[in-house]
Amino acid sequence: MDPSENPPREPLLTLPGALTAYIGLLAVIHLIRVLLPVDLEYWTIELFGFIPKRYDQTLLSMPFPGGTGAEIWTFVTYSLLHANLSHIGFNILWLLPFGSALARRFGAVRFFLFMAVTAIGGAAAHLVTHAHELAPMIGASASVSGAMAAAIRFAFVRGSFLSFNRGDADEAARVPAQPLFRALRDTRVIGFLAVWFGVNIIFGMGSIAVGSEGATVAWQAHIGGFAAGLLLFSLFDPIPRAQRTHSEPSSSDMPDLR
Repeated sequence: MDPSENPPREPLLTLPGALTAYIGLLAVIHLIRVLLPVDLEYWTIELFGFIPKRYDQTLLSMPFPGGTGAEIWTFVTYSLLHANLSHIGFNILWLLPFGSALARRFGAVRFFLFMAVTAIGGAAAHLVTHAHELAPMIGASASVSGAMAAAIRFAFVRGSFLSFNRGDADEAARVPAQPLFRALRDTRVIGFLAVWFGVNIIFGMGSIAVGSEGATVAWQAHIGGFAAGLLLFSLFDPIPRAQRTHSEPSSSDMPDLR
């Protein structure tokens, strides 16, 4: 076979530009915060971190930096802040395989919008489960969880990045996704969900709430981001729905062997 007939394949571990930019943004923001005086550093957490108490309408409500504007932007900006290097490192580590595939599939604009939407989903879940809490929540884990949830919609399809038969990175990221209900019947997806929920509930790896009593894990925000990513994936997916019907044979297409 003529080698010229086979175009060079892009390595699966090569990072797409959108993901590189996202990781670079997290790193630059963290570096700037580290260089700030302690008081100013914590002020940035109060200004950009997600604080459930900020939405308290009782007589015990407190003023926070940013006013009404912060009540809006902190639903997203909290996800760009991290407590320390291990915190940001864990998030990037989880994001590399799943975020890379998602960024290739969505493109830059869809990818950044998706990360913002899943951050909002995580903040909403945290607000519902931590009403009136004063400790700020920071970390990209809700968005990372959303990226993982979206990726499993196509990750196990033949030719994708978690299958045993796959092409180059771009091809692996663009295989037709499974419909949601079919994906939730896939034993591999079910196994992934079981492990993911177990890890997050038991160990709570990821988003951290920074308060006077120390750091605690906001695992409910992970679940909120994950649910948003799983349910909203189709709204962002650029692969035409018509192509998805050919991803796997449906039960009606299989021969009856009874």
